[in-house]
Amino acid sequence: MKFYKLISYVLHPVLIPIVSTLLYFIIIPNHIPKEFAYRVLAIVFITTYIIPILLLYFLKKVKLIESYHLATIDERKFPILFFSILTFLLGKLLLKNNIVDILAFYFFACTLAMVIVYILFFSAVKISLHTLGIGGLIAFIGIISYEYKINLLLLIIFLFLLFGIIATSRLKLKAHTLSEIFIGFAVGFLSQIIVYASYTF
Repeated sequence: MKFYKLISYVLHPVLIPIVSTLLYFIIIPNHIPKEFAYRVLAIVFITTYIIPILLLYFLKKVKLIESYHLATIDERKFPILFFSILTFLLGKLLLKNNIVDILAFYFFACTLAMVIVYILFFSAVKISLHTLGIGGLIAFIGIISYEYKINLLLLIIFLFLLFGIIATSRLKLKAHTLSEIFIGFAVGFLSQIIVYASYTF
């Protein structure tokens, strides 16, 4: 059981945006100045990791949430809404530069995914944010592969294996049902495809 808990922490969804951004700069053709890339990485890290962590700390301090796991739908509502606003603003900021458009689309897709998650709360559906995150990352890598004509099949296969490990961990910990896991993956994956297609086709 400790292994499954470790997986859930190490591959936590709050880490996925910074991992996605890092992979983006590692994979794409080297036409972006390093200073700019470092600046973007710092902004993404602060916006999608530091600020959400501070928010959760504050919410727990004022007893609006019982734990950092956000086990109930009511506990998830505000953080999800807050995160969707952060990713939207981050996408708008990145799009202004006209340098990292694909990365901006990634964050707009994160916003779309979070909005879908929020809407599903009203149907009492609590999908897996862990599999949503990895699903979005897989689609994003696929988009990079398509956009830059780079063969990233091995990386995609590796990420699918990670998805299997994450899904198994969430099931073993009884954090989600099988349907919540696959709906999470579908929302994360399809949000990326929908946003990319809407901007480029």
